[in-house]
Amino acid sequence: MTEYANFRQRLDAVLRTLDIKQVSDFLIAEKQWSPGTPADPEAAMWIMIAGSPTLRDLHEHAYEWLVSHGHEEDAKRFLKQGSEIGTSGQRQHKSKGAKQQSRSKK
Repeated sequence: MTEYANFRQRLDAVLRTLDIKQVSDFLIAEKQWSPGTPADPEAAMWIMIAGSPTLRDLHEHAYEWLVSHGHEEDAKRFLKQGSEIGTSGQRQHKSKGAKQQSRSKK
């Protein structure tokens, strides 16, 4: 396993805890963050979750947190892959079958 892959695996495990203190401590220990940075570590944690393909099960939660805390643009940027923002504000996953089904109803 490459050094980065090992780091990413450990980071994702810490991100999965949703504990900003653990995430911050881990990133400081790994010399990725310095004490006191970033200015909004909780937002940074949710953005990292949103950007991780291995944490897809947390993407909906990340989207909701980011939007409710004024980070809607970040939510859209990091979570646009494989999903679409619905008019109700909820993410909707569209498969080829769902697209074909909606077309056949018209």
